This record gives sequence, structure tokens and C-alpha cells, in this order.
Amino acid sequence: MAARAALYTAPMWIDTHCHLDAPEFDADRDAVVARAQAAGVHGIVIPAVNLATFANVRAAAHRYGGAYALGLHPLALAGADPGHIEALAIRAEQALADPRFVAIGEIGLDFLVEGTAPDIQEWFYVEQLKIAARLGLPVILHVRRSADRLLYHLRRERVRGGIAHAFNGSLVQAQGFLDAGLCLGFGGSATYEGSRRIRRLAAQLPPAALVLETDAPDIPPQWLRSGGQVQRNEPAQLPAIAQVIAQLRGLSLEQLAQQCSANALASLPRLQALPGG
Repeated sequence: MAARAALYTAPMWIDTHCHLDAPEFDADRDAVVARAQAAGVHGIVIPAVNLATFANVRAAAHRYGGAYALGLHPLALAGADPGHIEALAIRAEQALADPRFVAIGEIGLDFLVEGTAPDIQEWFYVEQLKIAARLGLPVILHVRRSADRLLYHLRRERVRGGIAHAFNGSLVQAQGFLDAGLCLGFGGSATYEGSRRIRRLAAQLPPAALVLETDAPDIPPQWLRSGGQVQRNEPAQLPAIAQVIAQLRGLSLEQLAQQCSANALASLPRLQALPGG
């Protein structure tokens, strides 16, 4: 028994979407990362949301040994203009020399929350797809009630794969993203018994379809909601989230970790050359 235990290797996880630069972590960011590493999370991808966060996500990735993406989030376009696209293109091209830079993101469309008009969102989305295509980079997509329009433009602006973050669409839409070369991100939402469509997809999609994420500090798993109180999500929650998804898929944690880590490396290929990784 002791010999068998000595051969056991704990699963290693990649959190493919965590806003580690968010102000919610300002008071204890070092401790948050230490807890994540202790839980076996040894890869964290940090997407930017606007120009003001570009330096922060890069700094966090370098400080904590993670990776980062640069992009303009559809809910962070207030005050944005075409010059922001030019600035993103310049910064992304410069960042190609940095091995920790892995994608254009977080970009996409959000037709749930009132804010920037859909046509403006689409213009910024398409222009960012063009940057990704020109630089040979994958994308990290924000998808909320917008899957069909995202796919419409993906079919016209071919990019090098990526991730449809926090996916909550139909099976047909899921297949559309897979056909476009993207993986689908699953996280805390899959832990809610009422999230029947997400849990069904998490159980039924092919092995190469899934990557894991927390979206911390957002989308907390079910156990972080109690008595009307919502605790902050953080990357250390990823293994527990993975346990739920592994049970839905009838896999061991080790099998799921191996599959999802391979999928993360395939969807964000620059992760493969990450220093230390």
C-alpha cells in the first residue's frame, strides 16, 4: 500500500480564465496564488479587459508564473474608439516576444447586459479577430446570448483556435465553436444542480472539447453561496469544480486533469513553451 501511494501523482490543473489582476485580490493576491499552487493549480491564464489593464495582467503573469491575454472586453468598451484597436494591435505585436503572452482576449459579445450597442460591440469584436488572425494567435471569447453572432464572424475571420469562455449555449452552438477550432470553458456554473444544460454539455461533449476555468473572482461554485451570501471565487477552487465535472463525465480526477490540460495546451499553444512549464 505504501509503495502504491508513493507512485501517486496529484493532478495538476490549468485555470484557463482567471482575472487575477482584479481589485478584489489586491489585499491578498500572494496568498490567493499560494493557495492555488497548494491545491495543484500550476497554470493561470489572466485575460485583460481594456487598455488600462494590459500592464497589470502582464505584471501578474510574470510575478506568479502564469500567462496573459490582451483584449477589449465587450462590457468594457465605454469610451473606447478606433484608436484602442490600433493600440491593441501595437501592444499585441510587441508582446509576441514575451512567452507569457498567449492570446487575444477577453473579447466577444454580450447581449445580456445593457451597455454598449450591439453593432459597436460587433465592430470591436471583428477588428480584434483580425488582429488575432494576422498575428497567428488564438482568442479567448466572452459569450453571453451571443453565440450565433460570434460564430458568424468566426467563420469569416479565421483565427488559430482558442476558448469560448463560460460556455452556456446549445449543443449545436457548441459544435460550431468546436468546428472553428475552439475549446469550451467550464467552471463554477457546472456545480449548480439547476444548471441542467451546462451540466449536460459538461457530461456529453467529446474529450477534446473541454477546458477548465474559474473566472475568479466571478462565477463562484455552488458551495461559495450560502444564506444569501456569496464568497469570492479564486483559482484554488478549480480542483473542487473539476471533481464535479469528473463525476458528470464518469472520470477520475487524474483522467480529467490530463484531458483538460492537454486541451488547454492545444487551444493556447504558446502555453507549451511557458517558462518553467
